[in-house]
Amino acid sequence: MSTVVLNPLRIISDIWRHRYLLGQLIKRDVLLRYRGAMFGVLWIFLSPLLMLAIFAFIFGQIFQTRWPQQSGGLPFWLLLYSGLITFNIFSETVSRAPVSVRGYSSFVKKIIFPVHILPVVPLGAALVHSAFNFFILVAALAWAGGLHGQIVLFPVLLLPVLLLALGLSWFVAAWGVFIKDMTQIIPVFVQMLMFLSPVFYPISAVPAALRPAYEYNPLGIVIEASRALITGQQIEWGTWSMALGVCLGASVLGYAFFQHSREEFADAL
Repeated sequence: MSTVVLNPLRIISDIWRHRYLLGQLIKRDVLLRYRGAMFGVLWIFLSPLLMLAIFAFIFGQIFQTRWPQQSGGLPFWLLLYSGLITFNIFSETVSRAPVSVRGYSSFVKKIIFPVHILPVVPLGAALVHSAFNFFILVAALAWAGGLHGQIVLFPVLLLPVLLLALGLSWFVAAWGVFIKDMTQIIPVFVQMLMFLSPVFYPISAVPAALRPAYEYNPLGIVIEASRALITGQQIEWGTWSMALGVCLGASVLGYAFFQHSREEFADAL
């Protein structure tokens, strides 16, 4: 396997070289999703706003839920929402990856088309949606009186999740070309992972015997870091850096696997 393929800087440079085409594909993907809807792309803003309002009503008014071991501070639904922003980027990217190449079969059969950017499109679309989620989170934190200046680091904290989602997207997109069942398997896997990650609870609430598995889960590390960020607590940058390294390796391996498999895509499609 070529060392050029396994060079992260080369991979980034290659994607950047096709940034205009990638941007057009992401734009097309987002607009097609809302085409024909009464409110159109306004749903990008309305969907997370409605979701946050439902969280606030259900967990704040009906259940009056509090975060485990929390005596004060931000309401439960805001802590939950911050974790969901992180996980939803991963979820949307990986769940749509199985058809990211299969859905563009006419492009795949063109020799000069950069097929490897197709699995990046779901990630780009997920980032568009997460940007609106983030703006709503900032507004909600300001309303709750918990907005800190370090909120600007929130996008930086997401970097390991972006790399992990991209790496798995390359893996799953390649498998999806040959195995149609991936469109059924991956959503179930993602749903299971949501409950096995500390989205609805902190790692401290997990039984001690199972806690190591959570503490080394890159998704869990980033979710916990994002919650520490919005609550003004100290972020474990050492643990976050470890997650970043692992996720960078996953993205490079995913890219290499995709490039190794792409020669057979046209025949399979």
